[in-house]
Amino acid sequence: MSWREDGAPTDEAPACEYCGGAGYVRRDVPLGHPDFGRAAPCVCVLREGIAERHARLLRYSNLGALSRYTFGTLTPRRRDRSAAGEEHYELAVRAARRYAEQPSGWLVLSGASGSGKTHLAAALANAVVDAGRPALFMVVPDLLDHLRTTYAPDSDLPYDRLFDQVRNAELLVLDDLGAQSSTPWAEEKLYQIVSHRFNLALPTVFTVSRPLEELDERLRSRLSDGSLSQVYVLDAAAGAAVEQGDPLDLPLLREMTFAAFNYRPTGPDLTDAIARKLEHAYGQARDFAAQPDGWLVLEGETGSGKTHLAAAIAHQRRSAGLPYLFVIVPDFLDALRAAAAGGASRTGADYFERVTRNPFLVLDDLGVHSDTPWAQEKLFQLLNYRYNAKLPTVITIRPSDEIPVTWFSRLYDDKVSAVVKIGAPDYRQPDRPGMPPGRRGRATH
Repeated sequence: MSWREDGAPTDEAPACEYCGGAGYVRRDVPLGHPDFGRAAPCVCVLREGIAERHARLLRYSNLGALSRYTFGTLTPRRRDRSAAGEEHYELAVRAARRYAEQPSGWLVLSGASGSGKTHLAAALANAVVDAGRPALFMVVPDLLDHLRTTYAPDSDLPYDRLFDQVRNAELLVLDDLGAQSSTPWAEEKLYQIVSHRFNLALPTVFTVSRPLEELDERLRSRLSDGSLSQVYVLDAAAGAAVEQGDPLDLPLLREMTFAAFNYRPTGPDLTDAIARKLEHAYGQARDFAAQPDGWLVLEGETGSGKTHLAAAIAHQRRSAGLPYLFVIVPDFLDALRAAAAGGASRTGADYFERVTRNPFLVLDDLGVHSDTPWAQEKLFQLLNYRYNAKLPTVITIRPSDEIPVTWFSRLYDDKVSAVVKIGAPDYRQPDRPGMPPGRRGRATH
């Protein structure tokens, strides 16, 4: 992720020069003034409609691919949880729902990798955004990486601007606290953010993979302060696998089959030319599912149907009893990062090896991930191995995503890849009955 000079995440639409897309401002008043630290609506909020407000809040939130994580997509019951663990999980879900309705104080979700805490935190943030209120979701290691880059002389965003935006966000979600590299600088930056929000009692959600007792004393004392903080422990089975099950079993992806793909949609912006592009993409995907050879790259903007076609290919292989692995790129990186932070480096290495060498891999949302050197390196290693081995791979990507040159040369090499440029708009939303206002643009594929 990158940031503009106004402190908002990079996006095609410009952010407000006053609030950076958050929709609120804080008055410059001295300590002790009744309005000190209080958020006031920005002038831009008064000039926008429901759909525009939702789109702005979603851009500001930094949720990205996590926008698909909602309370409705939570896994109801898992075999790897004990009865007590399931009870703890349900208590945390109820607390998160209440918090999303009225964010106040702090909510701490603690649990091992795979316990569902990030999904729950993202669902909470999405619910807040859907209700028309701002929320900022930051993965702690990525946040520290961004703060480090702002120290560079050629940085577009002043360090103070970004740091202040995070410290004063109306609702801040800090994911994977404790997973960052434990340097004095990192600990000091985190402490400054946490201490500031503690002193002003600003609504904050934390997810923590390590027991609170293992955190720095200054952080631990504030996260466990009963006057401000609610702490919920989500139990997962000991030694749970790094990955969290097959994404094809998720409610939305479960429905994405070839039979359900509509390549003749109707709508004011859907011309015959667009329908022909969708039908061509459908045919290419079916051909690849029947006879996979090299790579199939499905390129299209949000809502064009590329994830549906990728999932349909995986569904066809599953129904035929053929090997496959469906991996959502941001989740893949989160699993590797969590394994490393939890000391399960061997488990993480085994998972990385299994994904890299799988005989048939679907990589969904390549490019929608944390743009850090570590993430770039891991993804390049994966892509480079599969490119050299010419292993069957389906990749979905947006043309608007900036990707490294080393990736581009492999993705678009016609000796290995068949590239299908879908070129359709988000055809699922127009004229859709029963769709509540302000929901357009929430699709992730």
